[in-house]
Amino acid sequence: MFKHKPQRDGQAIDTLIGPQVTIQGDLVFSGGLYVEGRIQGKVLAVEGERAVLTLAEQGRIEGEVRAPVVIINGHLVGNVYADDRVELAAKARVQGNIHYQVVEMSAGAQLTGRLVHATALAAADEAPGELVHAHA
Repeated sequence: MFKHKPQRDGQAIDTLIGPQVTIQGDLVFSGGLYVEGRIQGKVLAVEGERAVLTLAEQGRIEGEVRAPVVIINGHLVGNVYADDRVELAAKARVQGNIHYQVVEMSAGAQLTGRLVHATALAAADEAPGELVHAHA
């Protein structure tokens, strides 16, 4: 194996899904996952583990994503649940809602869906039936 883990933008890559790879089914991971290929299914970080999902410009995910840190520069169809932060790079194309603590969105990124802050979810749970507005 590698003596030193490869890095991309300062993030260690533990698992690489190359551009010629298509995965059909759910994927559970920890550490750094870098996706250049296609995933049709849920992408879930192991609960309580450090995990960073990076979706490269040519990558595509069709399914729900749950991870502490999610960095998107490709195409994602599905909802995103990030315990820590979400970064939408310039080539990001997201169709779905993004649930986040912190969000960073570069010029050119496209989101068809809602940005939902974690405190908005907590407030909705405490006061069901009330309309809650999330600010990005």
